[in-house]
Amino acid sequence: MRGRSFPYLRWISIVLIVLAMLLLIIQLVTYSRIRSNFALGTVIAGVPVGGLDQQEAAERLTQAYSFPVEIHYGDAVIQIKPSVVGFDLGLETMLAVADQQRVNQAFWSAFWDYLWNRLPTPSEVPLRATFSEERLRAYLKDEIASRYDQPAAAAQPVPGSTNFSTGAAGLTLDVDRAVTLIGDALRSPDARVVNLSVVQVSPPRPSFQNLQILLQQVIDASNFDGLTELYLMDLQTGQELNFAYQNGETVTPGIAFTAASTMKIPIMVSTFKRTDEPLPSDLADLMTLMIERSENDPADRLMEQVMDPNLGPLELTQDMEDLGLPNTFLAGYFYAGAPLLQRFSTPANQRTDVYTSPDAYNQTTPAEMGMLLSDIYQCSQTGGGTFAAVFPGKISQNECRQMINYLVLDKIGVLLQAGLPEGTQFAHKHGWVTDPTDGVIHTISDAGIVYSSGGNYILTVYVYHPTQVIWDQANVMVAKLSMAVYNYYNLAP
Repeated sequence: MRGRSFPYLRWISIVLIVLAMLLLIIQLVTYSRIRSNFALGTVIAGVPVGGLDQQEAAERLTQAYSFPVEIHYGDAVIQIKPSVVGFDLGLETMLAVADQQRVNQAFWSAFWDYLWNRLPTPSEVPLRATFSEERLRAYLKDEIASRYDQPAAAAQPVPGSTNFSTGAAGLTLDVDRAVTLIGDALRSPDARVVNLSVVQVSPPRPSFQNLQILLQQVIDASNFDGLTELYLMDLQTGQELNFAYQNGETVTPGIAFTAASTMKIPIMVSTFKRTDEPLPSDLADLMTLMIERSENDPADRLMEQVMDPNLGPLELTQDMEDLGLPNTFLAGYFYAGAPLLQRFSTPANQRTDVYTSPDAYNQTTPAEMGMLLSDIYQCSQTGGGTFAAVFPGKISQNECRQMINYLVLDKIGVLLQAGLPEGTQFAHKHGWVTDPTDGVIHTISDAGIVYSSGGNYILTVYVYHPTQVIWDQANVMVAKLSMAVYNYYNLAP
């Protein structure tokens, strides 16, 4: 019995060995096929490619990254094909890196792990891709922003008032943010929807052209049939508005007007140019009387004390010419019977198309008086500007600030000041004179610097009527012009 059982056991053992060998061969063949593909769990650029060969993996990656990026701008839905922005997927490099992980492990060691169900955990291969940011920006600007941006609408002048209508805010594409968001979507195999960021744009300030329309409407509504010239300078940008207007028609600006007491601004500048700091108390007192009370005798005394006693007005005129103000001059003192020291011919008073009977003793133009105020302002802000260039070392920043402080003392509550809200800082000098030949006023003027939260600016207005300037009519008109300009700079958001 024992002899017979042995062959059976031997054959059983042989069969088991053969079966084991067959099973091993089958497993080896199966593993060889698996090893020729990427290992299970392999991820390239966020796309699972385990069990795929290189061609299949390349097709899957290309499909995932060729899908358009969907962008939302408000209610609009736009699709961007990656090729439009030059998207280039680095397939060869990524597949090579993944394949290198496959072959790095020794065959038999890897096979042994396979037999024991110890599957490899390959590292994810990062995305290798590029796109043209320049092309993306161009696409966003030319195809998206140009179509879907909503430009802000500027406020418009309201006829018959000193106000502007409320403008409309706009929306504009945040291109920098969009480039970042779309770039992230192009690099993602699944998160390919982008909500674009937009920036709300406040309504722009109306143009100076629209402001001029409003100001001319104010003049028309006042029924003033004389001549008005206005000069405005934006002290933030240096932009200027200068026009003359009469009976519904524009006139070329740069008209010679009687300066009257606005000439005391040049007198103040020339005085500070010729005195050392601090201003002596006697001169300071005269300056206060000249500016705050608009008295003429202190103006004469200042020129007599700091300039040539006889030719002081001509020295002042030379200062203005040096500053580039050829139409601004003082040809004699203010006191009654003062001799005319020189007769001046200027570009402004030689015009033949318009005539305001300017005083032979003192003349200016609205623009030149405004530019002189600008020189004072710039000097007070930085210590530089025209004064530093033309009168080096003669007028300091502190002295320019003192000039503004003196001009703030001119508180009359009419003309330009009447159009400003209570408490607005306004450094100015007004002027008018009664004609000794007929006893009426022909010219009224006001020139000053307005400090406001919406921006600082210079405004000068000169009005003339050959018969008579009616005070109430002219005063209300000038106040409304001032109010309109203030409203322009301080539009409600």
